[in-house]
Amino acid sequence: MAKKKRKVPGLNGSSLADISFILLIFFLITTSMDTDTGLVRRLPPPPDPNQLDEDVKVKGRNVFVVSVNMNNEIMYYYGDESKRVSKTGVQPEDLREIAKEFIANPENKANMPEFHPADPPLPILGAYPVTKNHIISVQTDRSTSYEVYFQIQNELMAAYNELRDELAREKFGKYYRHLDPESDEALAIRGVYPMKISEAEPKKYGGN
Repeated sequence: MAKKKRKVPGLNGSSLADISFILLIFFLITTSMDTDTGLVRRLPPPPDPNQLDEDVKVKGRNVFVVSVNMNNEIMYYYGDESKRVSKTGVQPEDLREIAKEFIANPENKANMPEFHPADPPLPILGAYPVTKNHIISVQTDRSTSYEVYFQIQNELMAAYNELRDELAREKFGKYYRHLDPESDEALAIRGVYPMKISEAEPKKYGGN
């Protein structure tokens, strides 16, 4: 007499979709994802269409130019033509200290930014002398690598951050990064060292 084959009970798959959905949510919540980082920069306001060209003339001593060619070779120059300082073959990490000296001009050199009393007066610091008219202009080739461009921007921003930290420590006994961004102290520090990094060449150069 032939044996009867046992029937294999079928699996109930009605809950598989729910289980898969729960697992998907679990992994989405528990998995850490890399966050894209970039340069924090506030774009300047659009120029006044009624402003004359003469009004935007920039003195050569106030302009620090960082130029990168198609081979990612970096050079910089600043100062009027008669007192120009320039250097080629610069590494990105060299720019921080060079930019700090240019922005602060601690020795009041004639080929670096000129000082003016803060106008309007700064919170707490009053008419503190500032090099407010300085500009750092970054000029790149279309073939410049993003990595080199990012390194340059990072070093220039670090120059401002270090100058702000040093002044905040001197005046208020705190690092700038530890100040409330909207406090009078922070506003005063930013007034002394406003971040002016441009990716466009200044329209005109004037004399001394």
